[in-house]
Parts: sequence; C-alpha cells; structure tokens
Amino acid sequence: MSRLQKILCSAALLTATQLACAQELADDAATAAPVARRADVLALMERVADYQITAMAAGLNPVKSGEAYPNPRGWVQGALFVGLTELAERSANPRYTQLILQRGQANQWKLGTRKYFADDQVIGQSYLWAARHGAGAAAQAEVRAELDAILARPSGVALIFTEHGETPGSLGCQARWCWADALFMAPALWLELSRQTGDARYASFAKQEFWATTDYLFDPTEGLYFRDSRFFERRDAQGRKVFWSRGVGWAFAGLARMIDRLPADDPDRPRMVDIFKRMAMTLKALQKPDGTWAPSLLANGPDTPPESSGTAFHTYGLAWGMQRGILDKAGYAPAVRKGWSALTRAVHADGRLGYVQSVSDRPDLVGADDTQLYGVGALLLAGSAIMDLESRRP
Repeated sequence: MSRLQKILCSAALLTATQLACAQELADDAATAAPVARRADVLALMERVADYQITAMAAGLNPVKSGEAYPNPRGWVQGALFVGLTELAERSANPRYTQLILQRGQANQWKLGTRKYFADDQVIGQSYLWAARHGAGAAAQAEVRAELDAILARPSGVALIFTEHGETPGSLGCQARWCWADALFMAPALWLELSRQTGDARYASFAKQEFWATTDYLFDPTEGLYFRDSRFFERRDAQGRKVFWSRGVGWAFAGLARMIDRLPADDPDRPRMVDIFKRMAMTLKALQKPDGTWAPSLLANGPDTPPESSGTAFHTYGLAWGMQRGILDKAGYAPAVRKGWSALTRAVHADGRLGYVQSVSDRPDLVGADDTQLYGVGALLLAGSAIMDLESRRP
C-alpha cells in the first residue's frame, strides 16, 4: 500500500471505502509484523536440539518410543537429523555440523537395511548434506550405490496397503511409496542426489513415484493426503474422514523439500506447487484457535488435544511457502505466527518438546510429557523456515 493510499484511507468518508481501507491497513500490518524474532527462534531451536542431543547421548529414551528409536540409521533418528541439517546451516555453534558428520561416519554412510523401504532412506538426506559440508564423496557414494540398485530393479508392487510380509526382506506395498510418510522420507533424497550428480535418472524416478502416490492417496475434495489406502473408507464416530495430522504433515513438508530441489523450469514443478497451495489452504482453515492442529485434522473441536509433530510440519510448510513467494504473506502470516507460538508453549523448561504423538500410523491420544525425536526434527524445520522468512529483520 502506497503512502498516498494510506493518506486517502485515513481521510475516507464513505463507509464502504472506510471498511476497504481498514482491511488494507490491517493486511499491511499483518505483512509487516514479524512472525517471531530470528534470535528468539534460533535460541529455541538450539535449546530443543541441545536437550535432545544430550538425552540421546545419555541413553534417555522417550516413553513409548518403540523399537525404531535406537536404530541410528532408521527413520526416527533420520527425521531428527534432517532437522539438524537445517539448524546447522543457521547456527554459529559447530556442534550440529560435527554431530551430523560424526553420525554419518559412525554409520559408514550406509542407509537402513531394507533397500526399498522409504523409512530406511531418510537418514541419507543428512549424508548428502554432509557431502556438501566437509564429508566429500564418501558421504555420497553409499547412497548412490543403494539408489542405483533400486533403479536396476524397481519395484512394481501395487499401492494398496499391505503390512510387511512374513519373509525376510518382504515389504508388501511398502517396497514403493504407498503411505503418506514416505513422501518425506525418500523423494528429497532422490532429487538431491540428482542435483549433486547431474544424473536425471534419480529425479525421474522420484517424480514418477511421487505422482503415482499422489494420484492414489491425495483426496482432491479435501485437499489432503490419506495416510494409506486403509483410510479411504474409514470414518470417525461422527462420520468424518480420517486425515492423520502427522501423516499429512509428512507429505506437506516432503512436498516443500521436493519443490526446493527441482529446477525452476522443471515441467512437474507447477503441478506440485498447485497441490502444495491446495494443502496450505485446507490446513489454514483447519488450524485450531490455539495455533495447533488436531491429531485427526477434521475432528478439530475445542476438546481435541494439541499435537506438536503435525503442528510443526504444517507450520514449516506454511512458512516455507510464504518465504518462497508461493503463499500470500498477509493471508498466511497469522497461521504461522500462531503455529510457532503453540510450539514454543509446548517446550518444557529443560528444552524437551512435549505433545508429540508417539510412533503410530493414525490419530491417537497425546499428552504434555510425550516427546519423540521426529517431533524435534519437525520443530527445527519450522524454525528454519521462520528464520528465513524473517531474514531481513533483526
């Protein structure tokens, strides 16, 4: 809004004009006001990360962590390390970069043991980051060998959801990306490897599989991803569709990370952006007044508990979209501001992030003391996007 327009608005006499001007002034204020101070965001990110790093070193496992937690190449820790890469790029403290490099070295830069399983690929995202931050070709070589093996014999299983098979190495439909979480775990790895090597085969595979999953799991009516095919016909007690907040969050954040790794002129990018914008519009409408999103997104009444992991992923995606110019700042800044405020309130005095739903594949109960590594990774992503959004402010 120009200075002249503001003067005219201030002097407007007609009621309709006054209302329009008041709205423009409010939009200007919403855009100009910071979501959060960058220094405050970084301080919270470091406090939460430091607690989690110390807890891991001490062997303090979260309650209800499940058997996946202690696996240093598995998805629970892998999602944390994705967030740590973003913190390492923004913090002056070298410990985060050192930790990422040392974890990769300790893992011998290997992915998880189940070759086709997307969850066992997410740790590789931190390896490829390390390849650009001091680790060199060794950090990339194992990832490339694993993905080359998949390209040589790609899975052709149907995407209808089936549990892991009974025989060793049998993944059922999870030999492909047949569940929403996979869209965070794997595609960014494939696209980043394509970007680093210049080999278009990795990007082509990622886009092919992404569209297959999206055509199968994305509900265009609601603008959200079903977690997997078991939820197509599932309804809650009030007859509402069941969209799991964290599952949608995995896909929303994963889509942002995919778009970031595509060339600006990539022919698939506009359609990905359209899906991202559709999801953002839906998520904005479903945010609760306290700034969180309910574990089951459509069941977002006042009595539903807050949940941090989904809230962090949604906040990340919205802030990322604003910073990239995909989402309107005036329209989405309030949602990001409320989301970050909710995450800030969920952090305990010692730095532990609470209200993180435990390992699951559907909406569930969650309490203030519940924490998990992937929730911390999601918070670090959200903070990084807000820091970038506010990069021109003090």
